[in-house]
Amino acid sequence: MTHNGRRDSPVEHGFPHLETVREAVTALFRRLSADGIRAYDTPFAPADAAFPASEDLYPGAHRVASAMVRALRLPNARLIVGFRPMEEAATVELTAGPEYFVEVNDRFRVHRRDLAAALAHEVTHVLLHRLDLRFPTTAANEILTDTAAAYLGAGWLLLDAYREDELTHQKLGYLTPEEFGYVLARRGRFLGGEDLSAWFTSPQAYEAYVRGRALADRDLRRAPLAAAGRRERLRYAAARLTGAAAPGAPYGFEEHPGGLRVGFPCPVCGQRLRLPAHGGPVRARCGLCRTVLDCDT
Repeated sequence: MTHNGRRDSPVEHGFPHLETVREAVTALFRRLSADGIRAYDTPFAPADAAFPASEDLYPGAHRVASAMVRALRLPNARLIVGFRPMEEAATVELTAGPEYFVEVNDRFRVHRRDLAAALAHEVTHVLLHRLDLRFPTTAANEILTDTAAAYLGAGWLLLDAYREDELTHQKLGYLTPEEFGYVLARRGRFLGGEDLSAWFTSPQAYEAYVRGRALADRDLRRAPLAAAGRRERLRYAAARLTGAAAPGAPYGFEEHPGGLRVGFPCPVCGQRLRLPAHGGPVRARCGLCRTVLDCDT
């Protein structure tokens, strides 16, 4: 895991990894199923992340690690936490288990409030290892890990660890703060309105969450979804007449024996949906996340 704490290294913002983040959400649904993801409806609690200076270091670290293991539903895993000087925030040795050795940066001996955030990423590595879920490159795998941590209810801690002012820049994880907010907002929508931002202690984290949530909201208003705005509806109608979508459009057309069809990603899980482009309201049910969508194709 990278740690950006140097004054000469500003935090990256925006959505540079958005395509990989969306692919990661879809991969989670395919591997765990909608019901499997709903099993993670109880997020990691702030009380379990609390690690006061008065608590003994190693027992406290193992208490937080055990809580993270439970939150990510790994009952047969045991984490052994050690501290050492290192550039990364933390690393984990992925083995067959059931014991996993996690080394965390020495700074967490003192800066204990973010230990749970560092462990969220590493324990998610263990979960994905056990699920045999991985992406082709190391960089994409780290994006997958952060996305999974956030979508499964532990990664809100990674966003809350983001703090930025005139003197310091701190961020844990590989997603930008806005991307973390985007994933958390998508999780909240899927689970019926959960809002983990109420637990944030960092004002900068909340601001990033709001920006990420705005993008997640726009996903729900993209044509051919019925909630699309008038301007986007007009663009969609023009593209449907020609049977060709403009570059960058979130949908595409294809000829089919039964007539023209439009394909677009489900705004909840990202699974590709295909509907007849007959021009009219229709309700579609995603076969992967089982969300019912109001569309106007």
